[in-house]
Parts: sequence; structure tokens; C-alpha cells
Amino acid sequence: MKKKDLKILLIDDEPDILEIVGYNLSAEGYQVFTAKNGVEGVALAKKKLPHLIILDVMMPEMDGIEACGIIRKSPGLENTIITFLTARGEDYSQLAGFDAGADDYITKPIKPKVLVSKVKALLRRFKEDTSTAEEIFKVGDIVINREEYKIVNNGTEIILPRKEFELLSLLTSKPNKVFKREVILNKVWGNEVVVGGRTIDVHIRKLREKIGDEHFKTVKGVGYKFVL
Repeated sequence: MKKKDLKILLIDDEPDILEIVGYNLSAEGYQVFTAKNGVEGVALAKKKLPHLIILDVMMPEMDGIEACGIIRKSPGLENTIITFLTARGEDYSQLAGFDAGADDYITKPIKPKVLVSKVKALLRRFKEDTSTAEEIFKVGDIVINREEYKIVNNGTEIILPRKEFELLSLLTSKPNKVFKREVILNKVWGNEVVVGGRTIDVHIRKLREKIGDEHFKTVKGVGYKFVL
């Protein structure tokens, strides 16, 4: 997939952010759409079906957390990469973002060139994923369908946010193998994108809620493993 085919939606209530970030991403050859609040952003996301959404947390009419949750549940947007771009760096804000279905979290201020580099990393993983998307495999009672980014657990279909799906795919690729935290971060988030230290824990908690606590074991000080 070429850059000109990749669509990015930027949602922020600061005109300067929309102008500067939008300009730099457009200069890279991406299709860029902008929205000035959560309500407008949700509507545009449903219309354009972007590959990547970058959104602020604190916005009028509808904040980024609520907008992210709606977008993630909207048809055609289940696999869209969502990253927050905000000045708020508190743990509770990050956790709320991940709970809503976000994939990454970038704090302001950030130099445009650095942001472009992070965007490239996010979209590079998207392109890499699509090249192997035909794989379908079964682990115990769980069927993982990479083509449609969905799983079937004991006959029940479950749609997971992108990073939860990738984390589950990684852990189930070798049941009972302990994956170190640094390996998980590199494989799922990529070493070019900086995420908080609690990112893996939040996503594991969400998978435990949806798949079953008994399948995910914590190896203290090391990482996690999937068990049947």
C-alpha cells in the first residue's frame, strides 16, 4: 500500500496543531483529514474510514476518550490504529485511553518530524500486518482469524481492538512460552514508538476479561504467557 492510499484523521481543538501536524503529514504524501472536536471527528471517521486516527483527549462537545470508544465500536473502524496526542501524561488518562481501545499514547509537545517518524512506524506495522493477514489458526477452543482481525472463543465471535488482537496473536503463537515484556513491546508496539510501562498490563487485563483469566499467566519480573 502506497502512502497516497493511507488515510490519517487528526482530531484536535487546537487550530495550530491541526495546521502544523496536518501540513507535515500531508507533505509526507498521506491523505490527511482534520476535525476540531470529538463529535465532528467521529462523524468524519465513519465517513472516511481512516487507517490511523490521532486525537486529543481534552476537547469540547465530546472528549477524546468517549470519541475513541465510539470509533472503536463502529463498523469498518475496528482495526483502525488510534493514538492519543495530548499534553496530559497522567497514568489515569493513559489507562482510560487504552480502556477505550487506543493503541498508543503520544504526549505533547512533540516536534513535527518526531511525530511523523512515529506515524511512519505505526503505519509500517499496519502494512506489515496486511501482508500476512490470511493466516487463520486454532489454539485450544480459540480460533484466531488474522484476515478479519477477529477471534472465535468457544463458538462466540469476539472483535478485539488492534493491539489486544496482536498481543493475543503473539502469546498464542507459542502456548506456555514466557514472552518477556521487552519482547512484547517490540513485537506488538514496535521499538520506534514509546509507550507507558503499564501498557502491557492494561491490555492483558482486558484480554483476561474477554478471553478468560485462566489463560494468561504472569511471570513476575519477566513477562506473560498463554496457557491452555
